[in-house]
Amino acid sequence: MEIFDILIIGAGPIGLNCAIEAQKNNLKYVIIEKGTIVNSLYNYPLYMRFFSTAEKLEIDGTPFISTAPKPGRQDALEYYQGIARQKELNIHLYERVLNVSKNSEIFEIKTTKADYKAKNVVIATGFYDIPNLMNIPGEDLPKVKHYYTEPYPYARQKIVVVGSSNSAVDAALETYRKGAEVTMIVRHSEISKSVKYWVKPDIENRIAEGTITAHFNAEMLEVKENTVIFKDKDGKLHEIENDFLLAMTGYLPDFDFLKNSGIELNGDCLNPLYHPETMETNVPNLYLAGVVCGGKDTHLWFIENSRVHANMIIHNIMAKNIL
Repeated sequence: MEIFDILIIGAGPIGLNCAIEAQKNNLKYVIIEKGTIVNSLYNYPLYMRFFSTAEKLEIDGTPFISTAPKPGRQDALEYYQGIARQKELNIHLYERVLNVSKNSEIFEIKTTKADYKAKNVVIATGFYDIPNLMNIPGEDLPKVKHYYTEPYPYARQKIVVVGSSNSAVDAALETYRKGAEVTMIVRHSEISKSVKYWVKPDIENRIAEGTITAHFNAEMLEVKENTVIFKDKDGKLHEIENDFLLAMTGYLPDFDFLKNSGIELNGDCLNPLYHPETMETNVPNLYLAGVVCGGKDTHLWFIENSRVHANMIIHNIMAKNIL
């Protein structure tokens, strides 16, 4: 069986960057991706705009051209998929990695389509796969959505949006502007400070004027077929009519996959153990790259501050080969 120098799990921006650096150093590599190229970005809301400017999203020094001050989802898809085509990166798409194990000095990787062997493995899987569940009765009802794409299905519907970060605020504003009756359930005392600075005043003004209802320091308790039940800041129970519930409560890395790969997870945030200068985990020659490094703290790493991981990883691998 062919033995790769590096097998990269995930074809997101950082996984692509790792492949580019491997290619530059004449290393035999392959990317295994469960969906399409930059699959997480593909599944973002259709009209989402990044907080970062285009130049902060660039990889490999390739200019990211955008006519808007803040590029959107489609801009990013064109950019990253264009780089994959231009560089002719070796990517296997729609193939999920099931298991990573180490036999002596070689990793054995099993996927839904094949088995692979590699000297080094880079996990760059992000955190968009697993919703952070509310763990309440009725969460499995069809009207509960953990992913939001566009507002049109929610026109003239009674919508509850759970959360107060960017995804929740975008969903609340967009559905409201398409005619939905929107109620926000927020477990904190205010809209998150991390909300995009040009959007935050908009949601706060809509709440202040009463066109969007918001309950702060509140907690969702149960979802029913036609209603939802929540507790307000005074502990009082409310049951209101409801057609759809958008649970914008965030997403988590696949901790079971990390743990089964041998990576040590620490603390309440399940932070994976890795060396901050090499990105190597407690398993020799197994590396982490990108937002997966943050554990439950998914606001720690972004594209713009984790682009450097590729250089760090490849430099460490090349140094070992030289030695």
